Amino acid sequence: MGEDDAEAAMLIEPILTAPATLDGNSAADHRAPGLVPRILTLFKSVRPGSDLTKFQLPPIFNMPKSQLQSYGECVYCIGQDLIGKCVEGKNALERFTAVVAWCISTTRPVMFGMAPFNPILGETHHVSRGDLNVLLEQISHHPPVSALHATDEKRGIELIWCHTPLPRFTGAAVEGAIQGKRKLNLWNYSENYEMNCPKLMIRFLPVPVVEWVGNITVRCPDSGLEATLSFKGQSFLGFGGNRAVKGKIIDSLTRNLIYELDGHWDRVITKKEVDTGKVSTLYDARETLAAMKTPMLKDAKGLQPTESCLVWSEVSKGILANDWEGAREAKRRIEERERRLQGERTAKGISWSPKYFNVVKTKDNEWDCFPKRPLVAAAPIVVSP
Repeated sequence: MGEDDAEAAMLIEPILTAPATLDGNSAADHRAPGLVPRILTLFKSVRPGSDLTKFQLPPIFNMPKSQLQSYGECVYCIGQDLIGKCVEGKNALERFTAVVAWCISTTRPVMFGMAPFNPILGETHHVSRGDLNVLLEQISHHPPVSALHATDEKRGIELIWCHTPLPRFTGAAVEGAIQGKRKLNLWNYSENYEMNCPKLMIRFLPVPVVEWVGNITVRCPDSGLEATLSFKGQSFLGFGGNRAVKGKIIDSLTRNLIYELDGHWDRVITKKEVDTGKVSTLYDARETLAAMKTPMLKDAKGLQPTESCLVWSEVSKGILANDWEGAREAKRRIEERERRLQGERTAKGISWSPKYFNVVKTKDNEWDCFPKRPLVAAAPIVVSP
C-alpha cells in the first residue's frame, strides 16, 4: 500500500475484540438474525461438493474479526503461559509433554453459524504478549493461505505456521481440513517440534454443532518423542464423546509407550505413566484459558495499513451495531477494491509477493513458508501477560 493508504488508515478506528471463551462466547457477541433463516440461505447458495474457499459469507454470518486474528489468538490469548513452560522442562520428556499441552491449548471453541472474515491478500496482524512477538500475513487469497511467525528471543522460542483451510460442503455438514504444519523451535535445546491440526466439522443435521475431529501428531525428531491425539466428536444422532481426546506419547526410536492420554480438550486431559500407573494432569483448559485478556492498542502510529483491525474496521463496527446494511456495504467495498487491485496487477503482468515470508510449494502442491527476518519486532498491539 502507498502513502495515501497509510494516511487513510490513520483516520480509521481499529477494532479489537475479546477472544472466545471456552463456552464459545466473547465480549464481541452480537445478536444476528435467526439461525434457521441464515442456514437456509446457505443451503440455497452452495451445493454438495462446492469449493467453499471462494464463497463469500454475508456479514450476518461473520464474527467481527479476521481469520488472522483468530489464528493469532491461539498463540497470544491465553491465561497461563504454557509456551513458556516448554522451555522450563528439566529434560526432553518434560519439555515434550509441555509442548503437547501447549498444542492442545491452541484448540479453541468455535461458535456455530459464525465465522471470521476471510483475510485479503497481504493483510497482516501483529501483536506482542510480553517478550513473545507474533506476526501473521495472508500470503495467498485463492487458495487462502495464512503464515505465522512468532519469536521470543529472551527465552529462545520460535513458531512458524503455514495454514491452508480446505472446507468442503457435504450436504449435511461442512468439513474443514487445515493443511500445513505448525513448527515450534526451542533454540536453547536445539529441539524442533512439528504438529498438525484436527479438522473442523460443522454439522447442520440433526442438531447444529461445531466440533474438532480427527487425528493429530506431535513429533520431535531431535529427541525421538512422538505423541498421537485423536479428537472425537458426537455421532450423527448426537451421542458419543463430544470434545473427547485420547492419545499416547511414545519413544519412536524404541517404540516404547510412555504415557496414555485421556480426557476432553475443553476440560481436563490426564497422562497415565505406563510403567507405574501414576495419573497426573497434562492439561486443564479451565485454568489455562481463564482470564484471557483482549488485545489493546499501544502505538496507533505503528499500525500498518494492512493490519486486520484496520482493514475490517468498518465491517466490524457494523456487525457490533447490528447495522447489517452498513456492514454489507463496507464488505462489498473491500471485495471490490481487491478485485480492482488484482485486475491491475494482471494487466501489468505483476506478480504479488509477501512482505514478510518466502513461499514455496511442495511436490504434493502443499504450501510452506519461511520468514524473511530471524526475529519478529515488538508490535503496536499488545496483550498483557
